[in-house]
Amino acid sequence: MKDDLKLVKDTETNLPGCINRRQFLFYSAGAVSTLALSSVFGASSALAAEALFAEYPSKKLASLSDLNQDQPIDFLYPNDDPTYAQCVLVKLGEKAGGGVGPDQDIVAFSSLCTHMGGLLGRSYKEEHKVLGPCPSHLTTFDLTRHGMVVAGHAVESLPQIVLEMKGNDIYATGVAGLIFGGAKNPGM
Repeated sequence: MKDDLKLVKDTETNLPGCINRRQFLFYSAGAVSTLALSSVFGASSALAAEALFAEYPSKKLASLSDLNQDQPIDFLYPNDDPTYAQCVLVKLGEKAGGGVGPDQDIVAFSSLCTHMGGLLGRSYKEEHKVLGPCPSHLTTFDLTRHGMVVAGHAVESLPQIVLEMKGNDIYATGVAGLIFGGAKNPGM
């Protein structure tokens, strides 16, 4: 009886065109990896890169002398619509991703949560250098790391306002990321 079972088992695995479960999982993982990498490095990545960064006319936000550490300044950008373009500029006092100024610690972000558009407003916490929690679902964003999500429901970082220094003046020149509320940023 054992020999019969062994014969059946050997016959099943040695049939032409048949694969065992281990081979199936191995080949499936390879196919999924190939598809994922082709979508990241393929033609679609060029379109995605365009959507991540939008240039706008330069707008003066403040001068270095106007800024005090850990005291945010509210402004509207990329347009003047207060329901859509609320942003915050802050001198963090420590180097930050995308930061400008002598210490690379001046950053700006959209004040709309990327989860459902909750207004983050004056929720800056200086001891942790974060913006939030959002009043809707408690998402909090790290301003030293390009606005990445620290906690909460959002899965995307806050859109970072691209800043430039011209002498002692700080200008907004673009938006890195998609501002909540549309399929594309305004004016694109």
